[in-house]
Amino acid sequence: MYHERLIEKEIERKLATSGAVLVAGPKFCGKTTTCMLYQKSYVKLNTKQVIAMARMNPKAMLKGEQPRLIDEWQKAPDIWNQIKDDLDFNYEFGKYILTGSSTPADKTEVHHSGAGRIAPILMRPMSLWESKESKGTISLQDLFDATEDFSFDINQDFTLDEVAHYICRGGWPISVLAPKDISIEVTKNYWNGLFVFEDCENERFRNKKPEILKMIVRSYARHISTEAAISTIIADVRQSNERSLDVKTFNEYMEALQDLYILEDMKAWNPNIRSKTSIRSTPTRHFIDTSIACRALGVMPNDLLRDLESFGLFFEDMAVRDLKIYASTLNGEVLHYRDNAGLECDAVVHLEDGRWGAVEIKLGGDELIESGAKSLKLLKAKIEEKSDENSPSFLMVLTAVGAAYQREDGVYVVPINLLKP
Repeated sequence: MYHERLIEKEIERKLATSGAVLVAGPKFCGKTTTCMLYQKSYVKLNTKQVIAMARMNPKAMLKGEQPRLIDEWQKAPDIWNQIKDDLDFNYEFGKYILTGSSTPADKTEVHHSGAGRIAPILMRPMSLWESKESKGTISLQDLFDATEDFSFDINQDFTLDEVAHYICRGGWPISVLAPKDISIEVTKNYWNGLFVFEDCENERFRNKKPEILKMIVRSYARHISTEAAISTIIADVRQSNERSLDVKTFNEYMEALQDLYILEDMKAWNPNIRSKTSIRSTPTRHFIDTSIACRALGVMPNDLLRDLESFGLFFEDMAVRDLKIYASTLNGEVLHYRDNAGLECDAVVHLEDGRWGAVEIKLGGDELIESGAKSLKLLKAKIEEKSDENSPSFLMVLTAVGAAYQREDGVYVVPINLLKP
């Protein structure tokens, strides 16, 4: 069974406007399955023999009916250069599709950026809308366009138990399609195989110790959805694991984790504020999928239900994942805001045309919703008074459970299981 992915429209658009498309992202997020929809011929670099052949004669990998899909291209990096040369000589739209779940073993083998020829796309695991676990009655696009009246939905059937399960299971297609009673176990298997590098062709991974990679991921998970400084994470690894770790070594391990598309920090939004207020630029620590953080700490749904403070931080991470997926379909990005005056906003959805919407992420309940709405209104007032930015298109409190409605002050309250792009 195949679930339609939101990234499909972006792949189609890039194929129509670029010579080649690179679809990158973490292992098992569905890159190959989705890209197979668009190929007319393909080669998978998934055996030692094929990889060896590709390295000896990378140009031969390009032969075939187009679009030509080359899966896990980074295992023979010179393929990139051959595609560049081919497009320089005979440029046509939609000739090649590349997929990759890590960057090349030796980046020096890639002699150009691909700008203007190879269009990159980041593919994430599935959002709740893609996994058919959001009813999608509220559209992010409609909130920006204000094209429809906002409808009330009591949404009684969606529970915190379900939210906790989705957080721990994640958006991995193999887990989504598995029966519910074993789906988290499937995600555990993914986690257990994530740092097995014995036969890895990438030397930079082979010389990394899996236990240190896991230590760093665990520290990140303990600081999920916060602005923890890198120095704090290094100190946490040193203290909790009684292991020395200098900054240079930490940076090398961080590069490996980023190459695997596991961590995805959220950058700060920096509107031009005409005041003495300083905008903090520290990114918020997030994961490409919250289930990785759960597996790093051994967190199960019942653990989240017993600790609502941690539940809120883990839910925020999952909500950011979905917002990023939805925003990408609107040519937008998701940022966070915090200033030295103490005002903060969990997520700012910013579109290319300058429109933006502010989102506070809460588990639910009147008290948390009121707190979120208050912060949103303060941010709106500050931006309108002291910045050249446009007024926000919408203010939203994104909740885990509860009803969907618009408050008297104009703030929307939207449960995550009703949201779509």
